Amino acid sequence: MRCHPRRLSRTICLSLAFVAIFLHLLLVLVSLSADQQPCDASLPPRTHILRALAHATATTTGSDSLAMPPPDTLQIPIGPQLRPASFNMTGKGRKGLVNMAAKVGRRGPSMVEPRLSKFEALFSHPLYNQPRPPIPEEDWLLKVRPKVKAREKSSLMWVSASQDGYEDVPWNSSSDSHPPWLRLHLGISRWQLYPQDDANMEPLLRQLATHRIVSAVQKSGGTQLKLVMSFPNYGQAMFKPMKQQRDEESNYNLYYFSDFERHNAEISAFHLDRILGYRRIPPVVGRLVDVVKEIKNITTDHKLARTFFTSPVGNVCFYGQCSYYCSTEHAVCGRPRALEASLAVMLPDLSLATRRSWRSPWRRSYSRSKLAKWETEPDYCSTVKKMPPYDKGTRLVDFIDMVILDFLMSNMDRHHYETFEKFGNNTFLLHLDNGRAFGRHSKDEPSILAPLEQCCRIRRSTWVRLRLLTLPPYRLSDVMRESLSHDPLASVAPLLSEPHLAALDRRLATVLKTVSRCQERQSEDVGGDEVIYDDITYFKGMVTSAVK
Repeated sequence: MRCHPRRLSRTICLSLAFVAIFLHLLLVLVSLSADQQPCDASLPPRTHILRALAHATATTTGSDSLAMPPPDTLQIPIGPQLRPASFNMTGKGRKGLVNMAAKVGRRGPSMVEPRLSKFEALFSHPLYNQPRPPIPEEDWLLKVRPKVKAREKSSLMWVSASQDGYEDVPWNSSSDSHPPWLRLHLGISRWQLYPQDDANMEPLLRQLATHRIVSAVQKSGGTQLKLVMSFPNYGQAMFKPMKQQRDEESNYNLYYFSDFERHNAEISAFHLDRILGYRRIPPVVGRLVDVVKEIKNITTDHKLARTFFTSPVGNVCFYGQCSYYCSTEHAVCGRPRALEASLAVMLPDLSLATRRSWRSPWRRSYSRSKLAKWETEPDYCSTVKKMPPYDKGTRLVDFIDMVILDFLMSNMDRHHYETFEKFGNNTFLLHLDNGRAFGRHSKDEPSILAPLEQCCRIRRSTWVRLRLLTLPPYRLSDVMRESLSHDPLASVAPLLSEPHLAALDRRLATVLKTVSRCQERQSEDVGGDEVIYDDITYFKGMVTSAVK
């Protein structure tokens, strides 16, 4: 039998070709199958959208999980793809929002863009860039108006919106001529101390941290040492010195009203208030102060000057005069002259903008043996809801906002709060005096949340932002860490220790669980009040159209 090499070679080549084609088709099928799989096996396709953020009947089961909503629920992208410019209430802007949401859905799961930090991504999120109507003239705290004298009619001066007769000042109507502290004062409105994207914030904080101090006097009143610092541009700031190390917890044997006021607590409270979207704490910055050059040598306060002394190891110390902790045993000392402190910009003088002080309905007894009324009456909130100003308007949910802030930073010392009198009862609450916050990270104080637990009422805008801050791309502790890293004192040591940052996430989960319990109770009580106060109905309606 003769062998045919050519025929055998042709057979082998055809076989190899068929094998190659088969392998190629198999590879294509495997590739197509892989492309159809979601990036996250635990989520169905197109679940990159943050669901149920603003749906009042959904429940929160944990800090990183969100319940699935009905089809008409508000849906907002996790990432910063939706820019503030897209939030136009009518016409082209609304259509752009719908189209952008559709594009995001086609792209698949979305994470924070690598070029954006978590802090930047948070403040680029639509929840922090909601459309706001123009502020009416009567909703500004202060305003400028023409001078009365004829020879000065071409210039303007800064005066109160509610009072006349103030002395002339050298600034005119142009905001460029105003120092940063004055721009802050002129930007205060009925609902916030400063806008979300405030270009004035950076120069204001920079001046607080670096501007030459020309005067330092002790602030009257209060239980602990505080100074008022003045600057060449007539700005003023509240000075609170460092009292204890950042990683040091409050003494467990001390009552809340005997605790130290901490400079890093004031700084951290300002950053947390801003992250929560409140903007109700005046800007605060950390600063290293030379206690000789910037306090002792320039003070005109003789009572303060007499309390300076040099410690046995050569550090310059002083203690001032106050109700608590103003003695040689509790002196504030430099190292040897450098002293850490917080500087908070002062609000407009009371002669320009009168403030009203309100006693908190959930004020503690400040007694070692007695309990407050709210601690013994579970239905105490029903009584509060019948009292002005909590019986109408937004005062109750404003108060709950403050309660959530206090719980997150473990501040038990909120006995009063203030508002600007010009705006009556229809305005935001000032979150002042936060020095006793961030005292303990190892223990949470559930009694701070009593108003939320008893009243079961919370703003929708607050609720959805809190839920957003539980997600990994915007986790509260991470955003807070980054925000605090921009403070000048962060170069010395972190303003908050890691245990304090971890406590923020833990307490945030507790707040959301409390809201979930309220929703469960409300679903059982058909005639009860709604848990969610809907302050962003227009926003919900606009975004819902993107997913129908």
